[in-house]
Amino acid sequence: MKAVQQAATLPAIGQPYGGGFVTGITRDPDTGKRYLNITAGAEHELVGAWGEYGQKVDGASSFTDSRANTEAMAAAGSDLAQRVLALSIGGFNDWAIPARDVQELQYRHFKPTAEENWQYNRSGDNPNSEPVGHLYSEEDPAQTVHAGFREDEAEAFHERAYWSSSQRSAYYAFSMNFGDGGQGTNGKYNELRVRPVRSELID
Repeated sequence: MKAVQQAATLPAIGQPYGGGFVTGITRDPDTGKRYLNITAGAEHELVGAWGEYGQKVDGASSFTDSRANTEAMAAAGSDLAQRVLALSIGGFNDWAIPARDVQELQYRHFKPTAEENWQYNRSGDNPNSEPVGHLYSEEDPAQTVHAGFREDEAEAFHERAYWSSSQRSAYYAFSMNFGDGGQGTNGKYNELRVRPVRSELID
């Protein structure tokens, strides 16, 4: 995994970088290491089932390690994970399905619409982001300020559910609805969208 040169020179949120667009920072809860997350462009979205319904996948439960989750999914037979791992974008080959707290940053910074946010369950709660994410209110986060990611623009997320790579159980995995920011789970057999990510070590 490539390391970002200097924390003082980190690229800004939304800036083209590393084969995609800078999405935000997460911290590994076990090691304390910080990672810069990068989201691929809309043209690289994929659609598919998370995996086999009823199969518990060992090693796919991290809320921050997108790559480890995706590799575990692929090893267990997930066609979607295998397709993501095969991606080469901008000269980078370490793409993954975003882990739950990485995916939250995608919505927080690239929310496509001006719709009210979902305000139930844990939507917005992100203890592993920097800064720490708090529960969404109706107005926060607001529609993204980043050109290209607003509704009907080239990089905008669709107003529907996207998979994360974080497993909830043998039957469900975490997902996020980019229409309203609702974070929940979906049955692994459902065909949802994926916007790939990669990460670089900061320190």
